Amino acid sequence: MLDKKKIFRELRDYFMVLVGTLIYALGVEMFMLPYQLTTGGVAGISALIFYATGLQVPISYTAINIIFLIFGARIVGLNFCLKSIFGFGSIAMWLAVLHPFFVDPVPKLLGNEMFMACVLSGIMEGIGLSICFYHNGSTGGTDIIAAAVNKYKEVSLGQIIMLCDIIIVSSSYIIFHDIQRVIFGFILLIVAAMTLDYFTRKLCQAVEFKVFSRNYSAIADRIAKEGFGVTVLSGEGWYTKSERNVVICVCSKRYAETIMRAIKSVDPFCFVSVTTALGVYGEGFGNIKTKVKNQKPIIVFATNNKNKLSEVRSILGDRFEVRSLKDVGCNAELPETHNTLEDNAMEKARYINHYYGFDCFADDTGLEVEALGGAPGVYSARYANIPDDGYSDPEAGDDHDSEANMRKLLYKLDGNDNRKARFRTSIALIYQGKEHFFEGIVNGSILTEKHGTEGFGYDPIFMPEGYDKSFAELGPDIKNHISHRALATEKLAAFLLGSKGGKDKTKDR
Repeated sequence: MLDKKKIFRELRDYFMVLVGTLIYALGVEMFMLPYQLTTGGVAGISALIFYATGLQVPISYTAINIIFLIFGARIVGLNFCLKSIFGFGSIAMWLAVLHPFFVDPVPKLLGNEMFMACVLSGIMEGIGLSICFYHNGSTGGTDIIAAAVNKYKEVSLGQIIMLCDIIIVSSSYIIFHDIQRVIFGFILLIVAAMTLDYFTRKLCQAVEFKVFSRNYSAIADRIAKEGFGVTVLSGEGWYTKSERNVVICVCSKRYAETIMRAIKSVDPFCFVSVTTALGVYGEGFGNIKTKVKNQKPIIVFATNNKNKLSEVRSILGDRFEVRSLKDVGCNAELPETHNTLEDNAMEKARYINHYYGFDCFADDTGLEVEALGGAPGVYSARYANIPDDGYSDPEAGDDHDSEANMRKLLYKLDGNDNRKARFRTSIALIYQGKEHFFEGIVNGSILTEKHGTEGFGYDPIFMPEGYDKSFAELGPDIKNHISHRALATEKLAAFLLGSKGGKDKTKDR
């Protein structure tokens, strides 16, 4: 079934890109070309070619944009590229349509006022660009570069475009040998950049709704049905000393009327406060791009297990800031509904990445005993609680009862000469939108009784290959260098640092 709202938004975006490119083309044809001024971007390059050779601007503009698009396609994404093709195609069309009205002798609408021409041209170009960017489009060329850089760096669109265009404007001196035209070209650039930034801020302005109503749940449902995020905060009316929950919604200013209608349709007598938000960042809005000095890369380890955190932080050292679930405000029990370590680890990583936004990794570890056909495997942490007709332990506690798990395992292997086992850790990483796996395996054997007091889980009864002591006897310094989790985490760290050792063992999904 087609989403009519989505189709309407897409059609509206394309229409507004068409309007933006028309305004841009008018600025070029009415005020830039008649006064032989130079702007930045592909339009500036095409203007220089036109001044020097007489080649029509739409021809060179289209050819150069195609080259830029080929190199920028993977960075800015398919949807942006489609709108870029539409954008520079429509601007080439507008230039071709408008040019016959401004052929030689070119009419100078402002007489000899070259300064006013560069100001008006800059204003129109800036307005046109802001409309295009706001509706996810582009006029092509250096706009693609600007959008790509702005996606990752704390630099405004106007600043990026200006940096890309300085050389283009300066090149006009080669053609005209007139420093005055170069200066006017820079004035045009500054005006266009300032206009772009001003209108981008205005168009992207957000508003915050606070709704006080006894019928808060219906209002929240109604707003959510319109497709907006909504939060309900608990409150108390101080005069009546009664419950007064508050519905909060933040949206772009252009949707304010939609939200207001939704509220009124439920409770026309509620109390509503609407304020302009100085800045809104997060899902659905812009990213927080403020730089933090000496900030180490943040990555979330999807666990609250202090032993695991200590082990991983020791391995990663001071190279990353490893945060726990508690550190990011997650108190939920993460889902583990699969039958493999890899799938369980990825399920947890996806949960954190989806609901909290952080790059993250999750692990799932299993002790695989040869004589038991690989058991307890994925059920290692809750082995004592897995139904088993041949075993019962009245002292077994909840899941993750290490003592009970070890008792059951030793009971199962009692009298069995085959004590071979291995610890296997699978780490699932979600980093910059891609999924990766890292695996660490330590072979060893199961002892007949517990040895040592350090470590956790099955450490007191597992002796790694090549050693005559259990993990619990070896201590954290040795274990953190040879353990299954250490091996997997080192591959993870190598990948994050960009070394070949990590990438060779990485599987992208």
